Amino acid sequence: MFTKLSVLTLAAAFAATPALAADEALVVSIKRLSMDTAVKLAQATVAACREKGIQIGVTVVDRDGTVQVQLRDTIAASITVPISKMKAFTAANFNAATSAMTARADTPIGRVDGLVMSAGGLPIQVGGSLLGAVGVSGAPEGATDEECAQKGVDAVAGDLELAD
Repeated sequence: MFTKLSVLTLAAAFAATPALAADEALVVSIKRLSMDTAVKLAQATVAACREKGIQIGVTVVDRDGTVQVQLRDTIAASITVPISKMKAFTAANFNAATSAMTARADTPIGRVDGLVMSAGGLPIQVGGSLLGAVGVSGAPEGATDEECAQKGVDAVAGDLELAD
C-alpha cells in the first residue's frame, strides 16, 4: 500500500515534470541537402575559383558537420581538403560565416580541435533553417575562399528556395 510519504514523493515528481504543451511536437523533421544539390554546390564553388585561376579544396557538410561532398581540384595542395572540412564544420556548428569569427580564433573556443575561424566557410540556409555549410581552402586569401563559397551557395539558392 502507498504510504503518505510515497504519495507525496510521487506527487512531487509529477509536479516537477514539465507538461508537454499541446502544440509541442514529439518528432522533429529536419531538412537536409540532397547529395545532388551538395555536388552541384561543390562543383560551382570549384568553377568559381577556377575562373580566378585558383585551385581549391571544397567541402560541403550537413547541418551536423558531417561531410556530404569533398572535392580537390587537380593541382590544389592536399592540405586544402582538411582545412576546407574544418571551415565547413565550423560554419555549420556556429551557423555563421567563419569570417565573422576571426576575433574568436585566439580564444579557448577558437583553439578547439577541428575548428577553423578564418574566412572561407559559409552556412547554407533556406527559409531560416540551417541545411549545412560549405568550406573552401586554397586561395591566397580567405576572402577569396569565401567569395568562391558564396558563388557555390548562389548556384543552388534558387533551387533550395523553391524546394522550401
